[in-house]
Parts: sequence; structure tokens; C-alpha cells
Amino acid sequence: MKGARPECPSHRRVRARAGLRFIAPRAKAAANGMTQPIPSSSPMSAPIAPAISGALDWWREAGVDMGFTDTPRQWLAPRADPDAPQQRPATPLPAAFAEAIAAANAPAAQSVEERPLIGGDPAAFPQDLAAFDAWWLSEASLDGGHIEGRVAARGPADAPLMVLVTQPEAGDAATGRLLSGPWGALLSAMLGAMGLAEDEVRIAAVLPRHMPQPDWSALNAAGLGAVIRHHVTLARPGRIVAFGGNILPLLGHALPQSPAVLSDVNQQEAGQSGRESPISGGVKASSIMAMPDLGMLLERPRAKAVFWQSWLGWQG
Repeated sequence: MKGARPECPSHRRVRARAGLRFIAPRAKAAANGMTQPIPSSSPMSAPIAPAISGALDWWREAGVDMGFTDTPRQWLAPRADPDAPQQRPATPLPAAFAEAIAAANAPAAQSVEERPLIGGDPAAFPQDLAAFDAWWLSEASLDGGHIEGRVAARGPADAPLMVLVTQPEAGDAATGRLLSGPWGALLSAMLGAMGLAEDEVRIAAVLPRHMPQPDWSALNAAGLGAVIRHHVTLARPGRIVAFGGNILPLLGHALPQSPAVLSDVNQQEAGQSGRESPISGGVKASSIMAMPDLGMLLERPRAKAVFWQSWLGWQG
């Protein structure tokens, strides 16, 4: 119609719904083959099929091209495929596999206190320094049964200075000498500047061999601290320089936040293990200076200056 106002889409939907409700019963009857005449009261006296077709064409031209229903339908509901092959039931695991999985998922049977101690029974620790050095190379419990790659400490007892490092250098096992690489060259130069002969200094590592990324907390909890404190007891040094912050907890002190000078080896607060050497009561009080490890001193020249200032202050 010319000049007619456009019809609102919502009005179209309402009209479409009403028309389909009117036509649907008649369409169903035609589909079922019912040829009963339309009652005379109906305004439509023509056959029903052309009427339905004309009505649908009218609605299509009006822009209504789909039907509407008030009942929701689940279009995404899964449909069972009758031709799909049935899945076989899972094959049970062999008894050995099932037991292995159950054992892996079971909680640990042993606590830290019940596990074998590093070094074994402290009462059986060697009672002199020479015996300790030999024991350090042969005692299986020091390294979970591993013997190869170990390097012994060097230097006399009653030395004016004991140097503790975290572990041997990577090439020490081949040379058979502790700190035979760059760390040792740096330490030798430092001792010369301090006015100390290298063979007069006790030099030791707290690990028997070179280990990448050791778990220091677990090692201390397993008793490594008691072994190291027993070593210090036997060596009886005048002073100790510990190169590596992870050494201090093994000596009974907290991790340092910066270079620190401590009064002695803390035999009363002996780390996490709480297991003492049988002769710890006779330990000689040794002042300790804690510094970064020798590898860091090599990489950072400024760290060397910090060490030297701390050493001079410690001497005073």
C-alpha cells in the first residue's frame, strides 16, 4: 500500500503465529488423507491444500520464513547411533602393575627421623682427624651409597684458619685434590694476601663430591650438619671462613642475608637434625666469617672488595 507505515517485526511474528495456529490443524488433516469438507461456517470453501499453500506464500512474502513454538527443544542433545560399535570393557591391569601403582600412591612409610642418618650413628664417628679423612672417602651413608668422585679435605689440625666450601670443584675427582680449579687458584691468591701459607690452612668441603643443585635443607635434616660439626670439632681451627651461605645452617646458624661474622659453631642450636657428635662438648670455640661462595667472588670483583674489608675488620 502506498504511504502505508512499515509493519513492526514483532507484529509480523504475532500475526504469523496466529495464522499458523489456524492453519496447522487443517494441514495435519490434509496430510493424513482426510477429505472431509470444511464446515459451512468456515470462511474458506476451497480445498484446504491450495489454501495452506497460499497462506504460507503470503507469510513468506511478509518476511516470516520460519515457524514458532512455545515448547523448547534440545537441539544439541546427543543422539545414540544404533550402528556404532559397542565399546569393550576396560581390561583390568595385571596384579603386579596394580600393586606398583598402589605402592607409588601410598604415603611414605618412613619419616625424616626414621631414615638412615648421613654418616650413620654419631657415636661411631671417627675420633681423630686422620681417621675422619679416610672415613670421609669410604663411608657409604655419606652419599646414599655412592663412593666414586669423593675428595678429601687437606690441611692440619689446630690450623689458624679453616676454610669451608660447599662442595669440590667439578674437576677435583680427576686430580684427587680439593679445589684444584679456578676456585682453588682464587683461594690460594687470597691466602697469600692474608699472609697465610696454604699448607698451614685446613681446607674442606661440606659435601664429599661435586653435586649439581643439592637440597641443603634435606641434607641438614638427614644429619649432614652433625657430620660437619664433628669435623670442625676434630680440626680445632682458630677461625673459620665459610664460603657459601648454605654452610651456616650446618654449623647451627640461620642463613645469612649478607656477609656475617659469628661468634662460634653453635653446638646447642645444631641445625635441623638435632644429632650431636659424641665429643661436641669439647669443641673449641671458633669465630666464623660467612661469605658468598668462591664462584661468586670470581664473577663479581666488587664481592672480592667486600670480602677483603670484612677480613680486615675481622682481624681487628
